[in-house]
Amino acid sequence: MALRYHYLMRIGIIGGGQLGKMLALKAKAMGFHVSILDPYPHAPAALIADRHILGSVHDTRKLRELVDACDITTFDLEDINADALEALEKEGHHIHPSPGLLKIIQDKFVQKQFLADKGIPVPRFQAVDEPTPEAFAAFGYPLVQKLRRGGYDGRGVAVLESAAQVDDHLPGPSMLEEKVEIEKELALMVARSSKGQLKCHPLVEMVFDPEANICDVVMAPALVNKAQEEESIRIASQAIEALEGVGIFGVELFLTRDGRILLNEIAPRTHNSGHFTIEACITDQFEQHLRSVAGLPLGATDLLIPAVMVNLLGAPEVKGKPSILGMREAMDIPGLSFHLYGKAETRPFRKMGHITIVDHDVHQAREKAQRARQILKVTVQN
Repeated sequence: MALRYHYLMRIGIIGGGQLGKMLALKAKAMGFHVSILDPYPHAPAALIADRHILGSVHDTRKLRELVDACDITTFDLEDINADALEALEKEGHHIHPSPGLLKIIQDKFVQKQFLADKGIPVPRFQAVDEPTPEAFAAFGYPLVQKLRRGGYDGRGVAVLESAAQVDDHLPGPSMLEEKVEIEKELALMVARSSKGQLKCHPLVEMVFDPEANICDVVMAPALVNKAQEEESIRIASQAIEALEGVGIFGVELFLTRDGRILLNEIAPRTHNSGHFTIEACITDQFEQHLRSVAGLPLGATDLLIPAVMVNLLGAPEVKGKPSILGMREAMDIPGLSFHLYGKAETRPFRKMGHITIVDHDVHQAREKAQRARQILKVTVQN
């Protein structure tokens, strides 16, 4: 069934979180009719969408209801029913990225094995059905244990430096990975259209919160040399070409202390590391994704101005109706843009929003971002 772009093209989004909300905002600006599937009545994207199908992203019947009502279906999270989507795709529905690709990504070991088989440089890894002290010792410390399915934003990951930490391991089928000596953690948004056109946004550097193991700060452009930038682009592009992906993909990479670039993992969707593109690039990641899945030419990805993004995370040990402190003072900082996701409840380290600072000097942008970070606090209403 051929796909033709037309006025009020109907797009379905599986998931209604902040990524779905920002995608829906851009889709409405481009003239799409937007439907979402999400189990929460007050999901962030429900504020924007034309239609909200209330239901689980694993419910076969609800997925069919969404897909049947749309010209194109996409998603803002990986933990969804890929088998049901694969059956719908076989009926002729347009689902991007493809359910087959999604099934590769959903299992971290299958994903890593696929990449290794395609010649993509990755850390040493091994699958274990039952994580045991013997399996860890045989693989060798220090190591990173990742649950094969379901982990995100630092969840489902345990770093074991030695046998003394074996009690900190996670139960369940896992992938063991060598603990790489990392100089920098990098990321690249890579878009590929159904016509095979491929474009990358600027390479960024990610800084992680050590307590929550979650991306905290993103700097664009990454402070790396030209050879490291080119190698990152080559590896990330090769991976998306191998997957024959259609859509935009967040590709996370390691720059090791001995100067190698290794691919860590791929997210088959818009990504936290790409939020800076809203203010800093000609075409942001959300528009690029829509262009990709709708069969439109990809947009220019030039960096107009350096930028630093900071996630606004829920305060530790705080849960309840959110309140943002310091917003007025922070927004007096030149170059600051504020994004609040509209989540009804804050929880420890939950992503509640983000700020982006643009400045002609990335170091100045970083300094301003750190100042804003000290001012802004996510707490609960009294």
